[in-house]
Amino acid sequence: MSQSTKHSRRRRRRYRVRAKVHGSAERPRLSVFRSNRGMQAQLIDDVRGHTVAAVNWIEPELRDLPPMDQARRAGELLASRAREHGAETCVFDRGGYRFHGRVRALAEGAREGGLAF
Repeated sequence: MSQSTKHSRRRRRRYRVRAKVHGSAERPRLSVFRSNRGMQAQLIDDVRGHTVAAVNWIEPELRDLPPMDQARRAGELLASRAREHGAETCVFDRGGYRFHGRVRALAEGAREGGLAF
């Protein structure tokens, strides 16, 4: 009998979400990665296999913020970068994480920044 670790359970959830969520040029996939230290998110066109826009927690304007404010501001930044590249809507890929806390704050920040999903 094999034991499931926290990492393997998240990986199974991530694959289950990715089986249903696909991004395109008109509607890219907003992919989220969360660690204990910070967050990163990117808009991905799965058809071409290209990243449209990205944001990382180590950027100077995000680095010194508290975690929840950092996530919300990262969502707003990502939305503004997406609009520069012509993306108005996206599909949300939570990456196997529960939709609460910093993941939810990033999504709300992206919505406030003008990105619809």
